[in-house]
Amino acid sequence: MSFPDLTTALRDHFGFPSFRIGQREAIEHALARRDALVVMPTGSGKSLCYQLPALLLTGTTLVISPLIALMKDQVDALTASGKRATFINSTLTPGEQRERLQALARGDYKIVYVAPERLRNADFLGVLAHAQTRVELLAVDEAHCISQWGHDFRPDYQHIREFIPKIGSP
Repeated sequence: MSFPDLTTALRDHFGFPSFRIGQREAIEHALARRDALVVMPTGSGKSLCYQLPALLLTGTTLVISPLIALMKDQVDALTASGKRATFINSTLTPGEQRERLQALARGDYKIVYVAPERLRNADFLGVLAHAQTRVELLAVDEAHCISQWGHDFRPDYQHIREFIPKIGSP
């Protein structure tokens, strides 16, 4: 699969003239389907390291995020600029969750934010298994929280490894 010049894609999708240190390398890893651990200071553009590949890949990018407010902020920023993104979490009514799951199944979203607990939800897994587009990229946002808060705080982080083969090993 070939991709446009990354600097052009960055400018076209996000309006930035150039990458910050470390971003291009992380994006190239994601596009080449290689794992990457991106450690950068707050506000240095870590989210772009999965958001730009998400827009360039054909499938859906699933982002595991521990914070509901962060999910909402990210989705609000993406949708405000015309990107097809959503979150599915406990703040939604059952009807809203159902609508978003149906849209996910149709392939309507490029980026979907979920909490780690969602990975053990049978309805969610069923939607992913039968979705029209596959999950091509899996990102764990705010991964430092795993070690800072410990596995007792969000034990479902320990199940991410088991989840990956269930969605085709993105």
